[in-house]
Amino acid sequence: MQFETILLEKQNGVGLITLNRPKALNALNSMLIDELNLALDDLEKDQNIGCMVLAGSEKAFAAGADIKEMAGLNFPNIYFDDFFNLADRIAQRRKPLIAAVSGYALGGGCELALMCDFIYCADNAKFGLPEVTLGVIPGIGGTQRLSLAVGKAKAMEMCLTARHMEAIEAEHSGLVAGVFPKDQLLAETLQAAEKIAEKSLVATMMIKESINRAFEVSLAEGLRFERRSFHSIFATLDQKEGMQAFVEKRQAQFKNQ
Repeated sequence: MQFETILLEKQNGVGLITLNRPKALNALNSMLIDELNLALDDLEKDQNIGCMVLAGSEKAFAAGADIKEMAGLNFPNIYFDDFFNLADRIAQRRKPLIAAVSGYALGGGCELALMCDFIYCADNAKFGLPEVTLGVIPGIGGTQRLSLAVGKAKAMEMCLTARHMEAIEAEHSGLVAGVFPKDQLLAETLQAAEKIAEKSLVATMMIKESINRAFEVSLAEGLRFERRSFHSIFATLDQKEGMQAFVEKRQAQFKNQ
């Protein structure tokens, strides 16, 4: 596929998508979101891909939504078109998706990172939801996902004051899973993605679905969902291979079956 706003690579079972609007600091516009979904569609269908990575540049993961594209819109426009509704599809992907955040992840960029299953960031990363300075509010899940990630107090403070959260605080607050020097970020993220891609895709997808369920239902319902998923995985060939490999003290050779 040929894209204008992203780059797509596949290696070692991992699909790497790099946002590529350098002059706009990777600001999100309609074309970028459309192309991102097309690339994710391709990776989801590819049976050789077990994990996906979303990255930007060292200077900016994505510095926000494209304000020039949005400034002239009015309520009927965005309401009837359900503006940014395609962005929701990014968070609904079934395969594991990791964000590699270097530099600015602001507004829509921060929301995009939050749609991923977990975030690794560089030591120069800055997260923020500064929409209030434009007279609007986050509109791609920022108030919801940030609250789940860091709690009500920090989410409320960040959204109301528009302050940035830097890398170390982001790790301490549970927003990111790890912080690395910026020149090592992508290598570390790809290494983690390759470890995930080596596992049974059936199992990793079930793990993702089960953990996400914990944020959507009661504990009792979440436990029931996890237990039924655990039971069902015993119908797979990967379960047989994984346990037999353990007994035989060898590396499992999963076939995603």
